[in-house]
Amino acid sequence: MKVAVIGAGIVGVTTAYELAADGHEVTVFERRGAVAEETSFANAGIVAPGYVAPWAAPGMPAKVLRHLLSRHAPVRVSWPLGAAQLRWMWRWWRACNPDTYAANRQRLQRLAFYSLERLHWLTDSLQLDYERSSSYLVLLRSEKDRRMVQPGLQVLRDAGVAFHEIDEATTRAVEPALNPDTKFVGAVHLPDDEAANCRQFALLLKDAARDAGASFEFLASVQPLDRAHPTSLVVATPGQASQRRDFHAVVVCGGVEGAQLLRPLGLQLPLAPVHGYSVTAPIGEPLNAPRSAVMDERYKVAISRLGRRVRVAGSAQIGGDPAHRDRGALDTLYKVLHDWFPGAAQLSNPSTAVQEWKGARPMLPDGPPVLGATGIPGVWVNLGHGSSGWALACGSARVVADLMAGREPLLDIEGLGLERLL
Repeated sequence: MKVAVIGAGIVGVTTAYELAADGHEVTVFERRGAVAEETSFANAGIVAPGYVAPWAAPGMPAKVLRHLLSRHAPVRVSWPLGAAQLRWMWRWWRACNPDTYAANRQRLQRLAFYSLERLHWLTDSLQLDYERSSSYLVLLRSEKDRRMVQPGLQVLRDAGVAFHEIDEATTRAVEPALNPDTKFVGAVHLPDDEAANCRQFALLLKDAARDAGASFEFLASVQPLDRAHPTSLVVATPGQASQRRDFHAVVVCGGVEGAQLLRPLGLQLPLAPVHGYSVTAPIGEPLNAPRSAVMDERYKVAISRLGRRVRVAGSAQIGGDPAHRDRGALDTLYKVLHDWFPGAAQLSNPSTAVQEWKGARPMLPDGPPVLGATGIPGVWVNLGHGSSGWALACGSARVVADLMAGREPLLDIEGLGLERLL
Protein backbone atom coordinates (compact mmCIF):
# COMPACT_ATOMS: atom_id res chain seq x y z
CA MET A 1 0.00 0.00 0.00
CA LYS A 2 0.91 3.62 -0.47
CA VAL A 3 0.73 4.98 3.09
CA ALA A 4 1.04 8.49 4.54
CA VAL A 5 2.20 8.89 8.14
CA ILE A 6 1.42 12.30 9.64
CA GLY A 7 3.90 13.28 12.34
CA ALA A 8 7.55 12.37 12.93
CA GLY A 9 7.82 12.24 16.68
CA ILE A 10 8.82 8.96 18.27
CA VAL A 11 5.38 7.49 17.53
CA GLY A 12 5.41 8.57 13.88
CA VAL A 13 8.98 7.39 13.26
CA THR A 14 8.40 3.95 14.78
CA THR A 15 5.16 3.63 12.78
CA ALA A 16 6.94 4.60 9.57
CA TYR A 17 9.68 2.04 10.20
CA GLU A 18 7.29 -0.84 10.91
CA LEU A 19 5.18 -0.07 7.84
CA ALA A 20 8.22 0.27 5.57
CA ALA A 21 9.67 -2.96 6.97
CA ASP A 22 6.39 -4.64 6.04
CA GLY A 23 6.88 -3.55 2.44
CA HIS A 24 4.55 -0.55 2.23
CA GLU A 25 5.44 2.59 0.29
CA VAL A 26 5.62 5.08 3.18
CA THR A 27 5.78 8.89 3.13
CA VAL A 28 6.11 10.78 6.43
CA PHE A 29 4.94 14.38 6.68
CA GLU A 30 6.36 16.51 9.50
CA ARG A 31 5.73 20.21 10.05
CA ARG A 32 9.06 20.68 11.83
CA GLY A 33 12.49 20.56 10.21
CA ALA A 34 13.55 17.19 11.67
CA VAL A 35 12.22 14.20 13.57
CA ALA A 36 11.48 14.30 17.31
CA GLU A 37 11.47 18.09 17.68
CA GLU A 38 8.38 18.45 19.86
CA THR A 39 7.17 16.09 22.63
CA SER A 40 9.95 13.59 21.85
CA PHE A 41 12.71 16.19 21.94
CA ALA A 42 13.80 16.35 25.60
CA ASN A 43 11.66 14.00 27.66
CA ALA A 44 12.96 12.19 30.73
CA GLY A 45 13.97 9.11 28.74
CA ILE A 46 12.55 6.68 31.30
CA VAL A 47 11.44 3.27 30.03
CA ALA A 48 9.80 1.68 33.07
CA PRO A 49 6.79 -0.43 32.01
CA GLY A 50 5.77 -1.32 35.54
CA TYR A 51 5.43 2.34 36.45
CA VAL A 52 3.35 3.33 33.43
CA ALA A 53 -0.06 4.33 34.82
CA PRO A 54 -3.00 6.57 33.90
CA TRP A 55 -3.01 10.09 35.21
CA ALA A 56 -6.73 9.52 35.82
CA ALA A 57 -6.39 7.69 39.13
CA PRO A 58 -8.44 7.51 42.33
CA GLY A 59 -7.59 10.41 44.59
CA MET A 60 -5.96 12.47 41.83
CA PRO A 61 -8.63 15.24 41.76
CA ALA A 62 -8.07 15.84 45.48
CA LYS A 63 -4.29 15.88 44.96
CA VAL A 64 -4.62 18.45 42.19
CA LEU A 65 -6.75 20.67 44.43
CA ARG A 66 -4.25 20.38 47.30
CA HIS A 67 -1.41 21.38 44.99
CA LEU A 68 -3.11 24.45 43.50
CA LEU A 69 -1.26 26.83 45.83
CA SER A 70 1.85 24.69 46.34
CA ARG A 71 5.17 26.15 45.23
CA HIS A 72 6.55 22.79 44.07
CA ALA A 73 3.39 21.16 42.79
CA PRO A 74 3.85 18.07 40.57
CA VAL A 75 0.54 18.93 38.88
CA ARG A 76 -0.35 22.49 37.85
CA VAL A 77 -3.56 24.03 36.53
CA SER A 78 -2.89 27.35 34.82
CA TRP A 79 -5.04 30.08 33.34
CA PRO A 80 -6.48 30.58 30.83
CA LEU A 81 -8.43 27.34 30.54
CA GLY A 82 -10.48 27.00 27.36
CA ALA A 83 -13.80 25.22 26.97
CA ALA A 84 -12.12 22.19 25.37
CA GLN A 85 -9.73 21.87 28.31
CA LEU A 86 -12.59 22.12 30.81
CA ARG A 87 -14.48 19.38 28.96
CA TRP A 88 -11.31 17.29 29.00
CA MET A 89 -10.94 17.78 32.76
CA TRP A 90 -14.55 16.72 33.27
CA ARG A 91 -13.93 13.47 31.37
CA TRP A 92 -10.66 12.99 33.25
CA TRP A 93 -12.47 13.42 36.60
CA ARG A 94 -15.07 10.82 35.58
CA ALA A 95 -12.27 8.37 34.70
CA CYS A 96 -10.70 8.64 38.17
CA ASN A 97 -12.78 5.81 39.61
CA PRO A 98 -11.13 2.57 40.78
CA ASP A 99 -12.62 0.23 38.16
CA THR A 100 -11.77 2.47 35.20
CA TYR A 101 -8.29 3.10 36.57
CA ALA A 102 -7.60 -0.61 37.09
CA ALA A 103 -8.70 -1.49 33.55
CA ASN A 104 -6.70 1.31 31.97
CA ARG A 105 -3.58 0.57 33.98
CA GLN A 106 -3.68 -3.05 32.81
CA ARG A 107 -4.06 -1.88 29.20
CA LEU A 108 -1.14 0.50 29.52
CA GLN A 109 1.13 -2.03 31.16
CA ARG A 110 0.38 -4.74 28.59
CA LEU A 111 1.33 -2.29 25.87
CA ALA A 112 4.38 -0.99 27.76
CA PHE A 113 5.90 -4.46 28.35
CA TYR A 114 5.30 -5.41 24.73
CA SER A 115 6.83 -2.12 23.64
CA LEU A 116 9.96 -2.72 25.71
CA GLU A 117 10.41 -6.10 24.02
CA ARG A 118 10.02 -4.44 20.62
CA LEU A 119 12.45 -1.64 21.56
CA HIS A 120 15.10 -4.19 22.50
CA TRP A 121 14.46 -6.23 19.35
CA LEU A 122 14.84 -3.15 17.13
CA THR A 123 17.96 -2.03 19.00
CA ASP A 124 19.62 -5.43 18.65
CA SER A 125 18.54 -6.33 15.13
CA LEU A 126 19.35 -2.91 13.67
CA GLN A 127 22.46 -2.47 15.86
CA LEU A 128 21.34 0.96 17.03
CA ASP A 129 23.83 2.75 19.28
CA TYR A 130 22.25 5.45 21.48
CA GLU A 131 22.65 6.70 25.04
CA ARG A 132 21.26 4.09 27.46
CA SER A 133 21.66 3.12 31.09
CA SER A 134 20.08 0.29 33.05
CA SER A 135 18.04 0.18 36.28
CA TYR A 136 15.61 2.65 37.84
CA LEU A 137 15.19 3.87 41.42
CA VAL A 138 12.02 5.39 42.88
CA LEU A 139 13.22 7.45 45.84
CA LEU A 140 10.99 7.67 48.93
CA ARG A 141 11.54 10.70 51.13
CA SER A 142 9.24 9.67 54.01
CA GLU A 143 7.17 6.84 55.45
CA LYS A 144 4.13 8.52 53.92
CA ASP A 145 5.73 8.18 50.49
CA ARG A 146 6.43 4.52 51.23
CA ARG A 147 2.78 3.92 52.13
CA MET A 148 1.58 5.76 49.04
CA VAL A 149 3.48 3.47 46.65
CA GLN A 150 2.23 0.20 48.16
CA PRO A 151 -0.87 -0.19 45.92
CA GLY A 152 1.34 0.30 42.87
CA LEU A 153 3.82 -2.28 44.15
CA GLN A 154 1.03 -4.83 44.43
CA VAL A 155 0.27 -4.22 40.76
CA LEU A 156 3.95 -4.91 39.99
CA ARG A 157 3.81 -8.15 41.99
CA ASP A 158 0.68 -9.27 40.16
CA ALA A 159 2.38 -8.52 36.83
CA GLY A 160 5.54 -10.42 37.80
CA VAL A 161 7.74 -7.31 37.56
CA ALA A 162 11.17 -7.61 39.19
CA PHE A 163 11.63 -5.02 41.92
CA HIS A 164 13.06 -4.68 45.42
CA GLU A 165 12.07 -2.45 48.32
CA ILE A 166 15.39 -1.30 49.75
CA ASP A 167 16.48 0.83 52.68
CA GLU A 168 18.57 4.00 52.61
CA ALA A 169 21.94 2.25 52.93
CA THR A 170 21.21 -0.17 50.10
CA THR A 171 19.88 2.66 47.95
CA ARG A 172 23.14 4.56 48.40
CA ALA A 173 25.07 1.45 47.40
CA VAL A 174 23.05 1.25 44.18
CA GLU A 175 23.39 5.00 43.51
CA PRO A 176 26.53 6.23 45.34
CA ALA A 177 26.28 9.84 44.17
CA LEU A 178 23.11 10.56 46.16
CA ASN A 179 23.51 13.63 48.35
CA PRO A 180 24.64 12.48 51.83
CA ASP A 181 22.79 15.44 53.39
CA THR A 182 19.38 14.48 51.94
CA LYS A 183 17.55 12.13 54.27
CA PHE A 184 15.10 9.56 52.97
CA VAL A 185 13.67 6.20 54.04
CA GLY A 186 14.55 4.06 51.05
CA ALA A 187 13.59 3.31 47.48
CA VAL A 188 11.99 0.91 45.06
CA HIS A 189 14.66 -0.58 42.79
CA LEU A 190 13.62 -1.84 39.35
CA PRO A 191 16.78 -3.46 37.93
CA ASP A 192 15.28 -4.35 34.52
CA ASP A 193 14.03 -0.86 33.67
CA GLU A 194 16.18 1.74 31.96
CA ALA A 195 16.76 5.28 30.75
CA ALA A 196 17.50 5.98 27.10
CA ASN A 197 17.71 8.94 24.75
CA CYS A 198 14.41 9.04 22.89
CA ARG A 199 15.47 11.61 20.29
CA GLN A 200 18.70 9.78 19.45
CA PHE A 201 16.74 6.58 18.94
CA ALA A 202 14.23 8.41 16.69
CA LEU A 203 17.02 9.84 14.53
CA LEU A 204 18.62 6.42 14.11
CA LEU A 205 15.32 4.71 13.36
CA LYS A 206 14.50 7.38 10.78
CA ASP A 207 17.64 6.33 8.89
CA ALA A 208 16.62 2.68 9.19
CA ALA A 209 13.15 3.54 7.87
CA ARG A 210 14.72 5.32 4.91
CA ASP A 211 16.88 2.27 4.26
CA ALA A 212 13.65 0.24 4.21
CA GLY A 213 12.18 2.61 1.60
CA ALA A 214 10.33 5.26 3.60
CA SER A 215 10.63 8.93 2.63
CA PHE A 216 10.42 11.92 4.99
CA GLU A 217 9.13 15.35 3.99
CA PHE A 218 9.91 18.06 6.55
CA LEU A 219 8.43 21.55 6.95
CA ALA A 220 5.29 20.01 5.49
CA SER A 221 1.94 21.06 6.97
CA VAL A 222 -1.05 18.81 6.35
CA GLN A 223 -4.53 20.31 6.26
CA PRO A 224 -7.40 18.64 8.17
CA LEU A 225 -8.65 15.54 6.40
CA ASP A 226 -11.47 15.83 3.86
CA ARG A 227 -14.54 13.73 4.60
CA ALA A 228 -15.19 13.17 0.90
CA HIS A 229 -11.60 12.09 0.19
CA PRO A 230 -10.08 11.12 3.57
CA THR A 231 -6.89 9.56 2.15
CA SER A 232 -6.18 12.47 -0.18
CA LEU A 233 -3.95 14.93 1.71
CA VAL A 234 -3.47 18.62 1.03
CA VAL A 235 0.15 19.38 1.91
CA ALA A 236 1.80 22.82 2.11
CA THR A 237 5.56 23.35 2.07
CA PRO A 238 7.54 26.64 2.18
CA GLY A 239 7.72 28.42 -1.16
CA GLN A 240 5.30 26.07 -2.89
CA ALA A 241 1.57 26.06 -3.47
CA SER A 242 -0.44 23.45 -1.57
CA GLN A 243 -0.56 20.12 -3.33
CA ARG A 244 -3.06 17.27 -3.15
CA ARG A 245 -1.40 13.88 -2.58
CA ASP A 246 -3.32 10.61 -2.90
CA PHE A 247 -2.69 7.54 -0.73
CA HIS A 248 -4.29 4.19 -0.03
CA ALA A 249 -4.10 4.78 3.72
CA VAL A 250 -3.27 7.54 6.21
CA VAL A 251 -1.96 7.03 9.76
CA VAL A 252 -2.40 10.05 12.03
CA CYS A 253 0.44 10.23 14.57
CA GLY A 254 0.57 14.01 14.85
CA GLY A 255 0.39 14.45 18.60
CA VAL A 256 -1.94 17.13 19.92
CA GLU A 257 -2.75 18.34 16.40
CA GLY A 258 -4.03 14.88 15.46
CA ALA A 259 -7.46 15.67 16.86
CA GLN A 260 -7.76 18.72 14.60
CA LEU A 261 -6.84 16.67 11.53
CA LEU A 262 -9.59 14.15 12.30
CA ARG A 263 -12.38 16.55 13.25
CA PRO A 264 -13.81 17.05 9.72
CA LEU A 265 -14.36 13.27 9.57
CA GLY A 266 -16.77 13.52 12.51
CA LEU A 267 -14.23 12.11 14.97
CA GLN A 268 -14.21 14.22 18.14
CA LEU A 269 -11.12 12.90 19.88
CA PRO A 270 -10.72 14.34 23.43
CA LEU A 271 -7.00 15.04 23.12
CA ALA A 272 -5.44 17.78 25.26
CA PRO A 273 -1.89 19.11 25.69
CA VAL A 274 -0.53 18.44 29.19
CA HIS A 275 2.82 20.19 29.31
CA GLY A 276 5.96 18.80 30.88
CA TYR A 277 9.33 20.43 31.53
CA SER A 278 12.95 19.36 31.52
CA VAL A 279 16.40 20.82 32.15
CA THR A 280 19.44 19.26 30.49
CA ALA A 281 23.03 20.22 31.28
CA PRO A 282 26.54 18.79 30.87
CA ILE A 283 27.82 16.67 33.73
CA GLY A 284 30.09 18.65 36.02
CA GLU A 285 31.78 15.93 38.05
CA PRO A 286 31.00 12.36 36.89
CA LEU A 287 31.25 10.98 40.42
CA ASN A 288 28.48 13.38 41.49
CA ALA A 289 26.11 12.33 38.71
CA PRO A 290 23.60 9.47 38.75
CA ARG A 291 24.64 6.14 37.27
CA SER A 292 21.27 5.71 35.60
CA ALA A 293 17.83 7.11 36.45
CA VAL A 294 15.90 7.97 39.59
CA MET A 295 12.41 9.26 40.30
CA ASP A 296 11.53 11.48 43.24
CA GLU A 297 8.18 9.97 44.22
CA ARG A 298 6.97 13.04 46.13
CA TYR A 299 7.55 15.59 43.36
CA LYS A 300 7.17 13.19 40.41
CA VAL A 301 10.49 14.38 38.97
CA ALA A 302 12.90 12.08 37.15
CA ILE A 303 16.68 12.53 36.95
CA SER A 304 18.52 10.55 34.30
CA ARG A 305 22.04 10.28 32.96
CA LEU A 306 22.22 10.51 29.18
CA GLY A 307 25.81 10.07 28.09
CA ARG A 308 27.73 13.12 29.29
CA ARG A 309 24.62 15.02 30.31
CA VAL A 310 22.13 15.03 33.16
CA ARG A 311 18.45 15.58 32.51
CA VAL A 312 15.84 16.38 35.16
CA ALA A 313 12.23 16.26 33.98
CA GLY A 314 8.74 16.43 35.40
CA SER A 315 5.63 18.50 36.04
CA ALA A 316 2.20 18.12 34.47
CA GLN A 317 0.61 21.43 33.52
CA ILE A 318 -2.78 21.85 31.91
CA GLY A 319 -3.94 25.23 30.64
CA GLY A 320 -1.98 28.44 30.39
CA ASP A 321 -0.07 29.98 27.51
CA PRO A 322 1.73 27.21 25.57
CA ALA A 323 4.58 29.61 24.74
CA HIS A 324 5.15 30.63 28.38
CA ARG A 325 7.50 28.63 30.59
CA ASP A 326 6.29 28.41 34.17
CA ARG A 327 9.17 29.49 36.37
CA GLY A 328 7.77 27.56 39.32
CA ALA A 329 7.82 24.30 37.37
CA LEU A 330 11.44 24.84 36.36
CA ASP A 331 12.41 25.84 39.92
CA THR A 332 11.01 22.52 41.15
CA LEU A 333 13.28 20.65 38.72
CA TYR A 334 16.35 22.56 39.92
CA LYS A 335 15.35 21.96 43.55
CA VAL A 336 14.99 18.20 43.11
CA LEU A 337 18.26 17.97 41.20
CA HIS A 338 20.05 19.87 43.97
CA ASP A 339 18.40 17.75 46.68
CA TRP A 340 19.69 14.50 45.23
CA PHE A 341 22.75 15.30 43.09
CA PRO A 342 24.27 18.70 43.95
CA GLY A 343 27.18 19.48 41.68
CA ALA A 344 26.22 16.83 39.13
CA ALA A 345 25.44 19.32 36.38
CA GLN A 346 27.23 22.43 35.13
CA LEU A 347 24.47 24.94 35.77
CA SER A 348 26.29 28.15 36.67
CA ASN A 349 29.12 28.13 34.13
CA PRO A 350 28.16 30.70 31.42
CA SER A 351 30.20 28.82 28.81
CA THR A 352 28.08 25.65 29.10
CA ALA A 353 24.71 25.12 27.44
CA VAL A 354 21.83 24.55 29.85
CA GLN A 355 18.69 23.58 27.95
CA GLU A 356 15.32 24.42 29.49
CA TRP A 357 12.46 22.78 27.61
CA LYS A 358 8.68 22.67 27.68
CA GLY A 359 6.75 20.13 25.64
CA ALA A 360 3.08 19.31 25.08
CA ARG A 361 2.17 15.70 25.83
CA PRO A 362 -0.86 14.62 23.79
CA MET A 363 -3.04 13.08 26.51
CA LEU A 364 -6.43 11.42 26.48
CA PRO A 365 -8.51 11.89 29.64
CA ASP A 366 -8.53 8.23 30.74
CA GLY A 367 -4.89 7.37 29.99
CA PRO A 368 -4.23 4.79 27.23
CA PRO A 369 -3.61 5.79 23.60
CA VAL A 370 -5.89 4.87 20.71
CA LEU A 371 -4.50 2.51 18.08
CA GLY A 372 -5.90 1.18 14.83
CA ALA A 373 -8.83 1.78 12.52
CA THR A 374 -11.13 4.79 12.83
CA GLY A 375 -14.12 3.43 10.97
CA ILE A 376 -13.34 5.82 8.11
CA PRO A 377 -11.98 3.75 5.20
CA GLY A 378 -8.22 4.13 4.92
CA VAL A 379 -7.78 6.29 8.03
CA TRP A 380 -5.84 4.90 11.01
CA VAL A 381 -4.64 6.41 14.29
CA ASN A 382 -1.71 6.02 16.66
CA LEU A 383 -2.43 8.84 19.10
CA GLY A 384 -2.72 9.97 22.70
CA HIS A 385 0.30 8.41 24.43
CA GLY A 386 0.59 11.26 26.93
CA SER A 387 3.73 11.27 29.06
CA SER A 388 4.48 7.64 28.14
CA GLY A 389 5.11 8.00 24.41
CA TRP A 390 8.71 6.79 24.64
CA ALA A 391 7.68 3.79 26.73
CA LEU A 392 4.79 2.85 24.40
CA ALA A 393 5.92 3.87 20.91
CA CYS A 394 7.62 0.72 19.61
CA GLY A 395 4.79 -1.58 20.65
CA SER A 396 2.09 0.79 19.42
CA ALA A 397 3.72 1.01 16.00
CA ARG A 398 3.94 -2.76 15.65
CA VAL A 399 0.28 -3.15 16.67
CA VAL A 400 -0.89 -0.60 14.08
CA ALA A 401 1.24 -2.16 11.34
CA ASP A 402 -0.18 -5.61 12.10
CA LEU A 403 -3.75 -4.32 12.08
CA MET A 404 -3.20 -2.55 8.76
CA ALA A 405 -1.84 -5.79 7.29
CA GLY A 406 -4.88 -7.74 8.49
CA ARG A 407 -2.80 -9.69 11.03
CA GLU A 408 -3.75 -10.27 14.64
CA PRO A 409 -1.27 -8.36 16.85
CA LEU A 410 0.90 -10.26 19.32
CA LEU A 411 -0.83 -8.34 22.09
CA ASP A 412 -4.29 -8.21 23.60
CA ILE A 413 -5.51 -4.82 22.33
CA GLU A 414 -8.78 -4.76 24.26
CA GLY A 415 -9.61 -1.18 25.17
CA LEU A 416 -6.96 0.39 22.94
CA GLY A 417 -9.26 1.15 20.01
CA LEU A 418 -11.11 4.34 19.20
CA GLU A 419 -14.41 2.79 20.30
CA ARG A 420 -13.32 3.28 23.92
CA LEU A 421 -13.81 7.03 23.61
CA LEU A 422 -16.58 7.58 21.07
